[in-house]
Amino acid sequence: MKVDFYGHVRQYNNIKTEIDANLHEVIQSGQFVLGPMLKRFEGEFAAYSGAKHAIGVGNGTDAIWLALMALGVGPGDECITNANTFFATAEAIWIAGATAVLVDCDPRTKCIAPARIEAAITPKTKAIIPVHLYGQCADMKAIRKIADQHKLLVIEDNAQGIGAHGDGFKIAQLSDATATSFIIQKNLGTFGDGGAIVTNNSDLDARVRKLRNHGSNARNVHSFGFNSRLDDIHAAILSAKLKHIDAWNDLRRALAARYTAGLKGAKHLTLPFETPGGRHIFHLYVVETKDPAKRDGFLKYLNDAGIDAKTHYSIAIHQQAGYPWGKAARIAGSLDNAEFNAATCISLPIFPELTNNEADYVIEKVLQWDQAQ
Repeated sequence: MKVDFYGHVRQYNNIKTEIDANLHEVIQSGQFVLGPMLKRFEGEFAAYSGAKHAIGVGNGTDAIWLALMALGVGPGDECITNANTFFATAEAIWIAGATAVLVDCDPRTKCIAPARIEAAITPKTKAIIPVHLYGQCADMKAIRKIADQHKLLVIEDNAQGIGAHGDGFKIAQLSDATATSFIIQKNLGTFGDGGAIVTNNSDLDARVRKLRNHGSNARNVHSFGFNSRLDDIHAAILSAKLKHIDAWNDLRRALAARYTAGLKGAKHLTLPFETPGGRHIFHLYVVETKDPAKRDGFLKYLNDAGIDAKTHYSIAIHQQAGYPWGKAARIAGSLDNAEFNAATCISLPIFPELTNNEADYVIEKVLQWDQAQ
């Protein structure tokens, strides 16, 4: 059996009529940039997020650095974030001109550890950027409390958590801005790339709208700005998909529960931990080999068996060749948990259209590997 990692084509075929109708509407309108479909989707996404505003931008990386710049974060400022995240989280801080301060994660949730945040704060600290990693919420109550005590901004990196919530809080409820990605791999993904900023701050909304459009909010009138706009074609696809996101996340959760039940006897793996009271939407289902030396062999075993398992993220930010040592970055404390996660992580295929038979085949092969160790 062959088990793919992504189900993009299956998903498209399941709601082809809805997507095609929206695309036809945009094409017939002749308005492809900052047009009515984008405005419609921004309204829909803001409502879904429980926020006043949603601003479509070019991609998830732009969403973070545009939010930072609009909030006045730049050279001389420090931003605290995860060491175990996709490179773009730290990259966006550097693009904004600030210094990325990397701290360790919680060993169970893999999300940023609040106690490590507090220990990393200096007079230069301006913002905290927690990542809702793999589809599980960071501890935003604790993070917001720390931010309020130290008068810091909070920008959530929600590229992986659309539809998730924490224990007693929603994403975007406890932050100054929330950045997300719509690249095709995400739970809510377009046919290409895209991103958005969600906020309740009307001044921030106005600043980002101007920054994303060459510093312009009136024709032929420009100031400092960039070109980072979610186009109407992508907005059309996302508008059609948004109606299904909760049902798709429910399917992901059911598949995750199937994996967890089937793999609970594995002796050489650590399975995902779900925070009680929260809603993990399993953008990724990540297991860890208890012995780092076994990870690469396990991955090859699965790939050879036709299972397109992957690693997210096998090189921590500070271990990347492109890591900008010096003024652009600082490590705060040990990063043992992040480094262990990078050395042991494997993501099993999980997407709403994955069949139970495919999931059971993955379980079968994982257990065969585990028993052979």
